[in-house]
Amino acid sequence: MNRKQHKSLLQQFLSRIFFVLIIISVITGVVQLYLINQQITLETDNQAFMIAESINKGIEETLLASSAIEHQIDLKLISYAERIADRLQNKNLQMITNEELIATRDEMGVAGITILAKTEGDIVGVLSTEPQDIGFSLKKVGFLEAADNLLNGRKVSVPGATFLENNMVVLPIAQSESHVDQPAFYKYSYYHPPGKPYIINVFIEAGEVYQFTREIGPDVWISKVRKENSNVKEIGILTPKVFADPSLEQKLYPPLKKIVHGTFNYESDEDIRLLTQLSVQPKVVTSIQSIDKKKIYKMFLPIKDDKVVYIALDFDEIRSPLVRHSVILIVSGFVSLVALFALTARFFAKIYKDIQKIIAQMKQLETGDLTARSDVTAKGELGDLSHSVNKMTYALRRLLTDTHKKAIQAQRVAVVLEAEANHSVEKAFSLSMEKTATARDSIDEIFFCLDQVEELLEQQKENSKATEILDKINRIRDWAKERTNNTTEITITLADLLKSLHAQSSELSDIANVLLQKMERFKL
Repeated sequence: MNRKQHKSLLQQFLSRIFFVLIIISVITGVVQLYLINQQITLETDNQAFMIAESINKGIEETLLASSAIEHQIDLKLISYAERIADRLQNKNLQMITNEELIATRDEMGVAGITILAKTEGDIVGVLSTEPQDIGFSLKKVGFLEAADNLLNGRKVSVPGATFLENNMVVLPIAQSESHVDQPAFYKYSYYHPPGKPYIINVFIEAGEVYQFTREIGPDVWISKVRKENSNVKEIGILTPKVFADPSLEQKLYPPLKKIVHGTFNYESDEDIRLLTQLSVQPKVVTSIQSIDKKKIYKMFLPIKDDKVVYIALDFDEIRSPLVRHSVILIVSGFVSLVALFALTARFFAKIYKDIQKIIAQMKQLETGDLTARSDVTAKGELGDLSHSVNKMTYALRRLLTDTHKKAIQAQRVAVVLEAEANHSVEKAFSLSMEKTATARDSIDEIFFCLDQVEELLEQQKENSKATEILDKINRIRDWAKERTNNTTEITITLADLLKSLHAQSSELSDIANVLLQKMERFKL
C-alpha cells in the first residue's frame, strides 16, 4: 500500500468521524429543539395559567366585596318594599297615585317606585315615580313567567337573583332598559304584598357599587397585569354561551355579554368554535394562532358563573429568549464538535505521520538499507515502537558489519589457503613421483644385488650360513617392497589430503564470496 493509499484511508477515516459528529450534532439539535419547544409550551401554559388565576382571584375578591355590598342593599330594598306595602295595604290599585309614590320615594331616598299589574297577556308598569317606567313590559324583558308566579304565590325561579323568597325577588345590579339617554345602573326588587293584585318594584341607584367594581374589579386587575407583563396582548372575561347563542346578549335579564371585562380583539373563527364547545363542556383550552403575521398564544380558563378567563400572549416574545438560548446552545455544541473534530483530525494526522515514518523505515529495511531510522518524537506506544525498531536496526547493522568483516577475512584466508594447498599438492605430487621413482630405482638395484647374492648363495646351499642368509635376503626383499609400498601410499594419501584441503579451501572461498554477494544488498 503506497503513501497515496494511506492518505486516502486517513481522509476516509476523518470523513467518517466528521460525518458521525455531524449526525450527532443534528440529532442533539433536533432533540434540544424538541425539548425547548416542550419547555416553551410548558412555560407559556404556566405563565398564562398564573395570569388567569391572578385575574380569577381578583374577580373572586371583587365579587366577594361587591356581594357584601349588594347584600346590604338587598336588606334595604326588602325593608323599603315592606314599608311601602304597609302604607298601601288599605288601598286598592285605583286609589294609588303617582304623587303618593313620588312622596314615598323622596321620603325613603330610593331611586324609584313602580307598581306592576297584570294586563291582558302581560305584566306592565301602571304607576311609577319615573314616567319612562309606565308601560314597561316584563314580557319584553323575559320576566313574565317569574312575575306571574310571584303574583300567584307560586315558587319563583330567577337565575342570578341575589335574594329570593316566595313573595320577594331582588335582582343583581343591571343597566336600566328604560334609561336610554344615558347608561344607568340600578338594583331592582320585586315584592308582592299578600292578597294584592300588583307587584311593588322598588329600585335604588347602584352606581357606587358599579363604580366600586370598576375601581378595584377585573378591569383594574387586567390593566395591572398588562402593565406588569409585556408579553400579555390582551385579557378578557368572556361568556361562552353568548358566543354559542348571540341572541342572549339582547335580553335584559339575566344581563349577559360576550365580553364582560377586558377585550377580545384577536377574535377568530377558531375561538368562536372553542367558546361554543366550552359552553357545553367547560375545560382549559389552549391554542396558538397566526394573527397579523404574529404568533398569538391563547388560553381559555373556565371560572364561576359560566365565564372563562381569556388570555392572549405574544408567543414570539415568550419563545424568543428560549429559542435564542437554544440556538446559542446548538451553535456552541456545533462549534465544540468542530473543535473536537479539529483536535481529533490533528491527533490522528500526527499518529498517521508517525506511522508513515515507521512504515517508511520498514520499507527501507526491506530493501536492505540498515541505515534507515525513524525520528518519532511522540511519547507513547508509537514512540516506544520507533525506539525499539531503531535499536533493533542498529544491532542488526552492527551484526552484519561484523559478519561482513569476518566474511572478508574468511575469504582472504580461503584464497591464501587454496593457493598454498594447490602449491603444496603440486609440490607433494612432484616430490612423491620423484621419490617413488628414486625408491623404485633403488629397490631395483637392491633387488639386482640381492639376486646376484642369492645366485651365489644358491651355489653354496650346503653351507648352513648360506641358507640363513638366503632367508634374510628374502625378508630384506619383502621389507624393501613393503617400505616402497608404504612410501607410495603415504605420498598418495598426502596428495589426497592436500587435494581435499584445496577443495575445502576453494569451497570456503566460494562460501565467503556468496556471503559477501548476499551482504552487498545491505546498506551498512
